[in-house]
Amino acid sequence: MSTPTTQAAEITDTAQKPHTNTAPEALQQRAKAQRTRDRFQTTGLFVIFFLGFIGLWHLATVGLDDGGLAPTPGATWDRLLEMLGTAFLLDGPNNVGIFYHLLASIQRVLLGFGLAAIIAVPLGLLLGTSRVIHDGMDPFIQILRPVSPLAWLPLGLALLRDSQMTAIFVIFMAALWPILVSTIDGVRRVNPLFLDLAKSLETDTKTRVFKVLLPATLPAIVTGLRTALSTAWLVIVAAEMIVGGRGMGHFVWNEWNALNTPSIVVAIVIIGGVGFLLDRSIAQLQRLVPKS
Repeated sequence: MSTPTTQAAEITDTAQKPHTNTAPEALQQRAKAQRTRDRFQTTGLFVIFFLGFIGLWHLATVGLDDGGLAPTPGATWDRLLEMLGTAFLLDGPNNVGIFYHLLASIQRVLLGFGLAAIIAVPLGLLLGTSRVIHDGMDPFIQILRPVSPLAWLPLGLALLRDSQMTAIFVIFMAALWPILVSTIDGVRRVNPLFLDLAKSLETDTKTRVFKVLLPATLPAIVTGLRTALSTAWLVIVAAEMIVGGRGMGHFVWNEWNALNTPSIVVAIVIIGGVGFLLDRSIAQLQRLVPKS
């Protein structure tokens, strides 16, 4: 029979023992299980939609009396295997594999996109911080921004006299405005108290820009970069159809002239896949940028 002293000691020991709280672990396990179920459901829906699309495609093209113009899934698959087998073919300037066409397009896009970013970000920071300069340049921006990038192509050919440089120039014009406008908007959204505090601490202009303004504007800049890169990839295909040379646009146009529609479908899939990867790369960068 326990005495009151013994009971008090037992209560004290029980109170001092660490309690293992399994509630957070259970919640984590349920959340993990839910994510796994969602992943399986998403994958299953994708497979169903994909197979349904292939089935409808087959029904829509099989048996058509069009001289083979309508590409069937089977013909497109066979052509894909052929193109992969000769992807790295390099037999003269005109007879090259799909890899070199894709590489040429990516190089043009990255060059034009990079030049646009180098110019648009500093200019956007300047216009965002100076009301006078912004009001002076805004009419030009609003007039030029809606112009289709392809409208600059004839002017580029006339002035640059080089198809490669013209394609890069068109990409530059396509990527410039999304980055510029997004940067200006990002600067306008910065809390003025941050800049006033930096001024009160008697920091120089360089410190205010790189330590206060740029980090606060970075999320908007990355958003503009993402939009600009997607726009640039859209425009390059159309530009290459006109300027010629290597590139996915030129490849698609040549295959159309040869009435090789399965190759066109394969090229469309490749263009879409690369565009998706480019967008995902900027999206990953966007996740790393801290929200202001």
